[in-house]
Amino acid sequence: MTIREYGIQCIKDEAQALLDLIPNIDDNFDKAVDILLQCKGKAIVTGVGKSGHIGAKIAATLASTGTPSFFVNPLDVYHGDLGVMTHDDVVVAISNSGTTDELLRFIPMVLHMQIPIIGLTGNPQSLLAKYSTCHLNVSVDHEACPLNLAPTSSTTATLAMGDALAVALMEKRNFRPQDFAHFHPGGELGKRLLTTAQDVMRQDDLPILSPEMHLGEAVILVSKGKLGLGVAEKDGQLLGIITDGDIRRAMEKWQAEFFNRTVSDIMTVAPKTVSPETKISEIQRIMHKYKIHSVLVIDKERHLLGVVDSYSCMI
Repeated sequence: MTIREYGIQCIKDEAQALLDLIPNIDDNFDKAVDILLQCKGKAIVTGVGKSGHIGAKIAATLASTGTPSFFVNPLDVYHGDLGVMTHDDVVVAISNSGTTDELLRFIPMVLHMQIPIIGLTGNPQSLLAKYSTCHLNVSVDHEACPLNLAPTSSTTATLAMGDALAVALMEKRNFRPQDFAHFHPGGELGKRLLTTAQDVMRQDDLPILSPEMHLGEAVILVSKGKLGLGVAEKDGQLLGIITDGDIRRAMEKWQAEFFNRTVSDIMTVAPKTVSPETKISEIQRIMHKYKIHSVLVIDKERHLLGVVDSYSCMI
């Protein structure tokens, strides 16, 4: 085979391993989800070597999707880390063989504390599987490694099972985008779900127009404002909005009469408005629904506070 064919075969082998994993989503999977859902403490994920690396990722995924979780190396338990465990916790123990010595020496301590164990192994007959409160079978037919030695398909299967647990828990917890943003405040989604109108709105040099202003003068103010709109106000109260599109259509309609017309002749009297606390994600939804590029930010007395346009939402 060519180098490229080796790569393709590896992906095919790992993909098949995942498909073969589906029948193992059984009553034990339901039980594992329920144990984690009822857990009043933390999910403590543990494993050695490659299983440890996979465990660290599973712990991170659980933690970021609403299940308090962290990874601990079983070797560290013998040097003081046992203190992080409480009777309210759950241990997720990972070992492809189910016979990893360092992990098995850690299990009696967990059993003594009467902490539930969710075991992920490729050997349902192993000691780890035997002593687990519930066992998730992540066995694979063979590794993608041409020597059938390096953990490849097996680690992929274990990672997928961990993701399956996390996704099922998200559904059971009714985990929503706002919750995800809470755990990911630095990400793009987090910013859109946590940032509000008052954080990004333009407040200075807004193109404020009176309803009696002639359109010739209004065009100049709209142009200077560089927002593609002008806001009609009277006595500090919002009355309406005109846009570049409104001006173009008015020019086509009235032609020479255009300059004799006033803002009130073309303004939209019910523009889309939001409060300062409105999230950027909601503003984007409004813009998409009504096919507009800007919304006005007002207070409870309908006083204009600022303008949020589509560019402001690109955070």
